[in-house]
Amino acid sequence: MPTPSPARMHDFAVVSNVEIADGVFSLTIEAPALAAALKPGQFMNIAVPGNAQSLLRVPLSYARADAGAGIVEIWFAVVGDGTRRLAAMEVGDTSTLLGPGGHGWTVPAGPEACGRALLAGGGIGIPPIVALARALSERDIPFDACLGAASASKLVGVPELERFMTSGDIYVCTDDGSAGERAFCTDPAALLLQKGGYDYVATCGPGVMMKKVADAAAQAGVACEASLERMMACGFGACNTCNVETVDGMRGACMCGPVFDATKVVVW
Repeated sequence: MPTPSPARMHDFAVVSNVEIADGVFSLTIEAPALAAALKPGQFMNIAVPGNAQSLLRVPLSYARADAGAGIVEIWFAVVGDGTRRLAAMEVGDTSTLLGPGGHGWTVPAGPEACGRALLAGGGIGIPPIVALARALSERDIPFDACLGAASASKLVGVPELERFMTSGDIYVCTDDGSAGERAFCTDPAALLLQKGGYDYVATCGPGVMMKKVADAAAQAGVACEASLERMMACGFGACNTCNVETVDGMRGACMCGPVFDATKVVVW
């Protein structure tokens, strides 16, 4: 396991906190040192005030880090007590967080290293895909994206990805067909990989989804990275609660991940 952890303690203040989809919030915080240090695919562990009995921080990825403005934008779904309290934080509220955490995406150096990338994100796995898309755009690497959600009301990320695209397409899939196709985003991803033309694949979302994307990438002979969700309780490799089974043994997602070489993952 790599050491030492890149994570450091940061104070932050809430700049905005708005619901951007059904049960999905965009929290923008002011944390200049963190904004300057974050790399696409990394995460942070947030101490959410409001419950003295809750000892664990909430691990979350991010969608945007602006070093110039000193802000970080975090998208999260309300799924439990911690995220409910996080959604209730108001402008000016303060707390602390631990970050940046872990190993992020291996962003290709430029178009000479990657002619075209394919991004596949599902549900609340879309934020780190958005952060990666920004980095690809800054390096003039074109990409296509396949996004999945339960319904149109829960879909996020389309306008942001469109903003970063110089050429490419976004394929939207929803479980109920209320936006895009009634399908899983793994379906267009597999078809695109069969057609070829990609040098790099990145995926984040439910484990079943990522495995299908990874299998399709392997069949096409394309390098694939996957961002795995685990309960990263401590965030710096001490508690062993976020282990991922890989071909090289158990690896902590908070230090060796959350982004892994997809060919190394045994249990999704």
